[in-house]
Amino acid sequence: MNDITILGIFVADLSFSGDKIPVSGETILGDNYNIGPGGKGCNQAIAISRLGGKVNFISKIGDDDYGKLAINSLQKNKIDTKNIIISKKHKTGVAGIHVDKNTGKNAITVVRGAPTSLTKEEIDIKIIKQSKIFLTQLEVPLDVTLYCLKIAKEKNLINILNPAPACELSKDFFKFIDYFTPNETEAEFYTGIKIKDKDDAKESAKKLVNMGIKNVIITLGEKGLFYTNGKEEIYINASKVSAIDTTGAGDAFNGSFSLGLSKGKSIRECLELANRVAGLSTTRLGAGDSMPTLSELH
Repeated sequence: MNDITILGIFVADLSFSGDKIPVSGETILGDNYNIGPGGKGCNQAIAISRLGGKVNFISKIGDDDYGKLAINSLQKNKIDTKNIIISKKHKTGVAGIHVDKNTGKNAITVVRGAPTSLTKEEIDIKIIKQSKIFLTQLEVPLDVTLYCLKIAKEKNLINILNPAPACELSKDFFKFIDYFTPNETEAEFYTGIKIKDKDDAKESAKKLVNMGIKNVIITLGEKGLFYTNGKEEIYINASKVSAIDTTGAGDAFNGSFSLGLSKGKSIRECLELANRVAGLSTTRLGAGDSMPTLSELH
């Protein structure tokens, strides 16, 4: 039995680094590129495994070259691939990522491919039921995500929803969520509050708690993070690092936060761990490939 089960997608990340992110109609010369594992679920699974955690990853890929990259990447990172569904009818997903090497900021287009066809019937719910924590995002069909959140909650798992990419959710979602982990842009989508500082984050988080969510963590990029459960509040500054690529930082955060919870750490310890891991992930190019190892934390 693995402590954490993740439902999410794998995409092959094609990352291009240059002096700026091109605008519409513009061609620029880059200076580096990387082809590696991506997709929020995959990145989160890699983050957990590299930190010594045991994780189940439920996903769907195509029977193609990028699908082979998926299997090889997961096996290389000691992640069991028996819950990966291989489709003969659909392509493996791909993401095109432009990175500004001077700021680490990015612009991303994701084509999900095979996961868009994932159905409830394809999910092995025994895997979820045997875990402690269920972590998911909004990259697979919403009906499948909600179904799995319900299954997990029936078995008293801790449910973590990383609401990315942000989209309209029915009220049913919120009653099954224990931890809601938007970044500042996603939090604004759900609350209408533009977050420029800690006070804005506090107001946004309070609104989310009032929507029925038990614990809210808003990640604020270089401004750190804000947590509340309606009673306790925690603000932590971002780690001081020289960021070159912020792709996957949120996934590093969610994966390591989940791992901390599975180990019984306090909420502050989990947040501090996740903050540190996310910061380290921005110091190298790529998404899944940028996830830190346990030895790098010492």
